[in-house]
Order: sequence, then structure tokens, then C-alpha cells
Amino acid sequence: MGQEGAQKRGPSTLPTSTAANGGARSGRNLLRGGGKRQIHKTLNNIKITILCGLVTILVLRGTIGFGSISSSEELENQAIIEETNRILAEIRSDKDPDDPEDLGNQTTIGINDTYTLGAKISNWDEERSMWLNKNQDFPNIVNGKARILLVTGSPPNPCDNAIGDHYLLKSIKNKIDYCRIHGIEIVYNMAHLDKELSGYWAKLPLIRRLMLSHPEVEWIWWMDSDALFTDMVFELPLSKYKDHNMVIHGYPDLLFNQKSWIALNTGSFLFRNCQWSLDLLDDWAPMGPKGPVREEAGKILTANLKGRPAFEADDQSALIYLLITKTEWMNKVFVENSYFLHGYWAGLVDRYEEMMEKYHPGLGDERWPFVTHFVGCKPCGSYGDYPVQRCLSSMERAFNFADNQVLKLYGFRHRGLLSPKIKRIRNETATPLQYVDQFDIRHSGQEASN
Repeated sequence: MGQEGAQKRGPSTLPTSTAANGGARSGRNLLRGGGKRQIHKTLNNIKITILCGLVTILVLRGTIGFGSISSSEELENQAIIEETNRILAEIRSDKDPDDPEDLGNQTTIGINDTYTLGAKISNWDEERSMWLNKNQDFPNIVNGKARILLVTGSPPNPCDNAIGDHYLLKSIKNKIDYCRIHGIEIVYNMAHLDKELSGYWAKLPLIRRLMLSHPEVEWIWWMDSDALFTDMVFELPLSKYKDHNMVIHGYPDLLFNQKSWIALNTGSFLFRNCQWSLDLLDDWAPMGPKGPVREEAGKILTANLKGRPAFEADDQSALIYLLITKTEWMNKVFVENSYFLHGYWAGLVDRYEEMMEKYHPGLGDERWPFVTHFVGCKPCGSYGDYPVQRCLSSMERAFNFADNQVLKLYGFRHRGLLSPKIKRIRNETATPLQYVDQFDIRHSGQEASN
């Protein structure tokens, strides 16, 4: 997957042969640098193997009584352990020894600079249409349905705690299940494509790159890693959005009358692959570069959006501000609240038993929420807005609530919404196809849409 760096808009120039040769030289230098990095990493691996072996021997000596260790040996052992930890930390880090950051070449986007996601593209609709006509094997409509690409991801480094990685795994398993059932493609990203747009903003360069790299995809669907599908039957009513290019959960009254900073939620939204979406991304991104730009933009957002605390600019507040100050964008934005494209977890997870007793999947609204979003929990980080145990138990309930809908086809379910263990709910049979027709969740989806 390619990466586009931060660029400042200036006079456009055509490439020349000199630039091409320079690019070739740069490419050769990069190849040589890549070789150095590979050698460096190989040597690190060899070091780790040797050092871990030495540490193991030293531990055994102390454990089974091979004699006392002198002070000098203890110091040497400590140095070995520290070196092992240093190398492990270096490998775990997403920084490379030869990164420009380490060479002091880091640049900062100034307040008066105009940040862009990449080279300005003005004819994407025409280019994409021509590409689709030439590549009939990659249609944007498959079996009468627009091709959707679900995009999610997590930071390149491990979580601050092991349980966070475990719940990231559950989260992606949940998304893979939904996509498999509904014929949706999925991308899980762990790379920072643009060092300027970190944190909340990292999704913007990723979405743009996926649009340009997958012209066969009609809709890009972003979903945060802390959001789970909890209605595995419900399908997006795409025909409802035929005249729109963005679909996002929110409330028009909060957006236009109250100008609230929580009027929309960017944890789950859809972009049509078109020129309009690229233009909106270009207009959205300039508040995102880390440093002074993001800090100053945060002050503007706090001053203009109701209830917003004072902190640096985030993507959600920036989008809300953009839509209420440049209302022409709203002509192609569908603010959806007839179902839960985003459902706030705190008001849902304790009602799952009631939902199972009274309702059925396929509704997508408050009776059986389509998406349950754990805003403020941050299971991968070392902090959050809610108690860790409450977040983890609630995520466990949401995952198992959704997983029961998948396991039903196979004749199983979880023993309880807080239990990872499963139990059989029907006996084996010599005529299994009758259960496929009866319990296959794909049939449920067709019935729900009729």
C-alpha cells in the first residue's frame, strides 16, 4: 500500500527527465537504505537469540545452584538483560534506525501553510469510469449490489496491555464474520500512511489511498476498531443513498440548530468513491496536521461547537464545523438515524437479554442495534473515560451477543453473554441441509429486506 507524504500546494509543474533521473537515484539510495535496515534487523534477531540463551543459562545457574555469582558477573548479566530489552523495544517500535526522523530531517507544518493529502485530482469520476469500462472483470456492482470495502485498523505497535490485543482480535473477528455473511470486502490497516495525520486523523489518508487504489469499489466504509456489529442480519439500505455520497450517523437538530460537537459520529461512516469525496477529504484534512496547526484548529472548534472541551482538533469536530460553515457540502451528505450505524454502548449492552426476549435480528435500531460503539473505552490504551472492567465486560457481552447469531447455524451458542464457552443447542442430524435453510443467517437477511 502506497504512502503519500504531506504536501504544500504550489505551482504545478510537469515532470522532467532531470527529475526522473533524480528519482532513480533516490530510489537506488532507498534500496541501499532498505538493505542496511534488513541487515540491521537480521543482526538484531541473531543478537536476541544469543542473548536470550545467555539469560536463560544465567537464570538456570541461579535457580539450580551452580555456585554464587560475583558482583562483576551480576553487573555483566544486568548489562545483557538491558541490551536484550533495548533491542526488543527497538524491534517493537515503528521507528526504523534509518528513518529521516532519527536523522533530524523532520519538518513541521506551519500555521500559515496549507496542508494537502496529496496531488490535487480533478477528474476522478471520468478516470474511474474509463477504468471500469476497460476492466470488466472488476465491476463496481456485483450481483446487483454496489461493491463495499469495509476499512478498519489499529496502531502498528502492540497494545499497552495484553487484554487489549485480545479484544482487537475479537473486534476484527466480528467484522470478518459480518463481511463474510454479506459479501463485503475488508481491509485491516496497521500502517501510518502519513506521519502528519496521526491519532483520530489517520483514517483520512487511508480512505483516500483506498479510493484511488480500488476504483472497482463503490463505497468505502470506515469503522473504528472499538465498534462491533451486533445485528449480523441487518444490511445497509444502499438504494436509500442513491443521490448521496456520504452516509454518517447523526442528528440534524444537533448539527444545525445546536451546533453540537457530538451531532455526528465518525466512528462508522460511508464515502462513495467519487470526485466529491476526494474534494471533501481535501477540505477536511487541513485541520489535522499534528503540532501548532492541530492545536490552533482545536481552539477554533471549541469556540464554535457547543459543549466541546478545550483540546486539539479531532476529525469529528472538524467535519461538523466544515458542514455547518460550508453548507453546500450537505447536499450530498445523508445524516442517518433510522438505524444504529453508530450505537452508543452504555445505553445498549445491559438490554441485550431484553432484546433477545422481545425482538429479533434484522431491525438495526434500538430494538436490536446494528452497531455498538464503545466510545471512550480505549481497550488498547492505558487510559480511558470509563472503568476498565466495565468496558471489558460490556465488550464481551456485545461480542457474544453478535457471535450467538453466527454460531446458531452450527448448532451452538455461548453459555452466557459473559462466557467465552459455548454449548450445543440442537442435536446432530443425518439431514443437515434442512438446518442450513432454516438457520443460515443469509436467508434471514433476505427475509428481512423483503
